[in-house]
Amino acid sequence: MLYMVIERFKEGADPEIYRRLREKGRMMPEGLDYVSSWIDHAFKTCWQLMRTEDESLFPIWTDNWSDLMEFEIVPIRTSAEAVQMMQRK
Repeated sequence: MLYMVIERFKEGADPEIYRRLREKGRMMPEGLDYVSSWIDHAFKTCWQLMRTEDESLFPIWTDNWSDLMEFEIVPIRTSAEAVQMMQRK
C-alpha cells in the first residue's frame, strides 16, 4: 500500500534534519520502504511517497524524527487504481 507522508519541519530544524539524515540515514524499520520525495524551496515541507503493508511501522520511524518535524500520513492509491475501481461501479 502507498502512503503520502507530509513532513512539516519545525522552525529552523532543516540543518539538523539534513545532518541527522547524513549521519544516520532514514532510520526506517524493515518493511517500511521509501519510494521518492520532494521538498519545497523554503525547506519547510517535504512530501514523501512510501510503501508498506504494515501501517504500524510508521510510529517506529516517526519517533526518530518527531523532535524536528511533524507528520501527516495519508493512505493513497495511484490514478490507475482509482480508474479501475470506478470502472467497476
